[in-house]
Amino acid sequence: MPTKRLFSDWTKEELEETFHLERRFDENVFAEWFGQSQQIELKLFEREMLTQLQDILITHADAWNEAELSEYFIGPMLSLVNFNTPHFSIFSERSLTAIVGDYELYGEPDALIATGRYSPHVPYFCLHEYKRDYEPKGDPAAQALAAMLAAQALNPRQHPIYGMYVVAEKWYFMVLDSHAYGISLGHNAFKDEMFDIFKILKALKVILIDIAKQDA
Repeated sequence: MPTKRLFSDWTKEELEETFHLERRFDENVFAEWFGQSQQIELKLFEREMLTQLQDILITHADAWNEAELSEYFIGPMLSLVNFNTPHFSIFSERSLTAIVGDYELYGEPDALIATGRYSPHVPYFCLHEYKRDYEPKGDPAAQALAAMLAAQALNPRQHPIYGMYVVAEKWYFMVLDSHAYGISLGHNAFKDEMFDIFKILKALKVILIDIAKQDA
């Protein structure tokens, strides 16, 4: 019988040893994703909205708790991209469970992009989690990676699984492809990298639509 373990119970070291994962540090891990993002031109209203959100973040980031960072900054960013499409939807704190090897991995990612309208079916992207940099509660990268492993197991065919975690103003993007995974350098939302973050999210939407069409 599989051993049940929450996503938050893992460290990256344990995940690598248990599931034979290899972390890759070369830029090729993100070549397709970030390459597509560089081709995206932002609309004027998007730049204006992002600038406004950035101003709010700079003013309030050191005072916000986890929920406030999510509701007033990360949520509006994701809403502006609009991951609710005919192919998939974005969900918040929905249960995700899968058998991976000898373990049943489970938890509730802060955000999940998956097929389905009313409830998530096949997950493509996992987000863990909204944290402030001076309130560490576990390893957000490990939590995201554990959720991505569960998502990988629930997909009917093999393709990269995408993820992300946020620590205060820093956004870290993740890719899991078979047994190899990568974590990007942190993108700082206090700086002009704010626009790069948004382009990466828009590129993610394009990539996930292509995956969903192939799964259909």
